[in-house]
Amino acid sequence: MIKIYSLKNLSFFALIMMLFAFEACKKNSPQTTTPAVATPTKLGVYALSDTVKDTITKTPLVVDTNLYRELGMVVSKIGTQAIPDSISLLVYDTGSGGMVIDAHYIVPTSTITSNGFNFTGDSTVVNGITITNQTSVIAYGADAATEDKVYGNLAYASVTIGDENGNIVVKRLPFFLYYKAVDSKGNTYDPHEFDVFGVSSEYDQTFANSVNITSPFSYFDPGNGLTKGFKMTTIGTSDYSYFGTFVNAITLGLTSSDLSSSSGFNFSTLSFYQGDGYAPYIQGTVTYNGTAFSSYVLFDTGTEPYSYLEDPNFTGTGTTLLASGSKVSLSTTSGFSYSYTTTPLENLTNVENPGSQSGWVTIFSLDFFFNNEYLLDYTDHKLGVKNN
Repeated sequence: MIKIYSLKNLSFFALIMMLFAFEACKKNSPQTTTPAVATPTKLGVYALSDTVKDTITKTPLVVDTNLYRELGMVVSKIGTQAIPDSISLLVYDTGSGGMVIDAHYIVPTSTITSNGFNFTGDSTVVNGITITNQTSVIAYGADAATEDKVYGNLAYASVTIGDENGNIVVKRLPFFLYYKAVDSKGNTYDPHEFDVFGVSSEYDQTFANSVNITSPFSYFDPGNGLTKGFKMTTIGTSDYSYFGTFVNAITLGLTSSDLSSSSGFNFSTLSFYQGDGYAPYIQGTVTYNGTAFSSYVLFDTGTEPYSYLEDPNFTGTGTTLLASGSKVSLSTTSGFSYSYTTTPLENLTNVENPGSQSGWVTIFSLDFFFNNEYLLDYTDHKLGVKNN
């Protein structure tokens, strides 16, 4: 430990000499500059509406822009493989963490079988993509009745996220490359029908050596002075279309202003779950038609068109759709409030007992994001929501 001397113990002469020497040193010292704070990066999503299609030509027969909306994130290149436009949109999902994508049309079909990837050894490199021999199964769904499963392997590659409207490159992204996806009844999905771009800070899967399948955004360095994370503007309801409408809604890299109390965001600190990371669940009280219960809550762009209220005291049968005109509200322990009224086409809401339906987190669907902003801080593990 170095000794610190008080200036009052120095003679006047010694003090003058020391100040002169300091001034001389200061004049001769090389000039240094503080790096400027980086500018946050903008990315967009595509607002899509589902359709009823002709079974032969696959062309839309009826376009329903009120039901079955979703947001799509473009992944335009993986490794050395440019991704065709027809399969480049992945479901943009705040309810899960990690890029999960079908291997078909990305690696040669000779590499893919119905039971796994065809190679020997610890790994193989195909089209600049390292496929490891570490396998797993990832399950998705609000409850047992809606559970889907994907079967695949841990993979690594340089990944370009976004398109000509704005993009970033994550040079070595761990992701889940799957060869098969099935629904709750065991039916196999068509190739790329279940591709997901999960931006949550939870881990979709954890592999050996602490490799986590989690948000690709968390592997992106936003630049000097910015915090790893993103915020989303409101999405609205008017831009949804069959082919997708570009919405410049995402900002990567959080400023000190974004994270301040004056930003208007209501912040909750996320808890760490062993093996699952920092899942974006916050606590609150949910009320529907005068019935209240405590629950963990998830705001999920990947769930649509229904929200799911997990009421532990619900005595109804299975999953019950609330009648049109039902009042639903949320009050979180951090002071955030959210409310809506169900209609025949908007804010469709199911209620179920988590004990019988194997769901334990209340899920508010994509409808939440129409009129509310969202923020996720990967560094300090905070979730922010704001009424707009």
